[in-house]
Amino acid sequence: MTGSGSQRAMHSVEARKLPSYAVVLVEDGRGFLDAETSGRQDVRGPMLFWLFPNRKHSYGPDGEGWSERWALFEGSLVRDFLRLRLISEQHPLVELRNLDRIQRLFAGIHADLLEDTNLARASAAASLHQLVVLAAQQASHVRPSARSGGDMAGIIEALRRRATQTLDMAAFAEEHGMSPATLRRRVTAEVGLPPKGFQLRVRIDRAKELLTTTDEKIEIIAAKIGFEDPFYFSRLFHERENCTPREFRARFRRG
Repeated sequence: MTGSGSQRAMHSVEARKLPSYAVVLVEDGRGFLDAETSGRQDVRGPMLFWLFPNRKHSYGPDGEGWSERWALFEGSLVRDFLRLRLISEQHPLVELRNLDRIQRLFAGIHADLLEDTNLARASAAASLHQLVVLAAQQASHVRPSARSGGDMAGIIEALRRRATQTLDMAAFAEEHGMSPATLRRRVTAEVGLPPKGFQLRVRIDRAKELLTTTDEKIEIIAAKIGFEDPFYFSRLFHERENCTPREFRARFRRG
């Protein structure tokens, strides 16, 4: 997360390009969004829309103005959002049915960025992930509770607890009364990642926490999160975070 804010907007943004991704929440009011890929579309709050880096766009309210919140973001996690089609240039507008939860996430992101600590920035990134998933759920017009069919919170927590263990998808799915394909679909809908991808994210996040809060050697941290080969762990960490574990520690070490 690189920035956030809110305002009562009375004027349009015209033919602008951003260096990063952005999400804009229109809480009330009417106006338009005109983006390179999706064209011109009407906006009527409550809605949110995604903006993409180096893409020309214009947007703004009609004469009455609108209330908006915005956040800027970038980084390796965005690749997952795009790969899983949770955000889309072709369909940037999301009509919202649950404004309250979205508002709370935006408020949390803004408060975390004002705090400006490593922990707060990690919290802001987690809130962004929730925001992306919630928006994707609302865009699909299928409520999460209607498609889960079971205790998804319990399933997600079980995946989190077992993140350092080898996941037998067939056995785990059977344990929770569904097929592996259904499990994968429902977990992806809930958290924005398939089961093994979610577990990998949990492991990497735990590694980042240990790197910034302890003096333990890289190979010890790798073993703690379930990697017997520290070189493989370092390579995978670099693929996900665009830096090595040592570089991450040097950059974000607390205290």
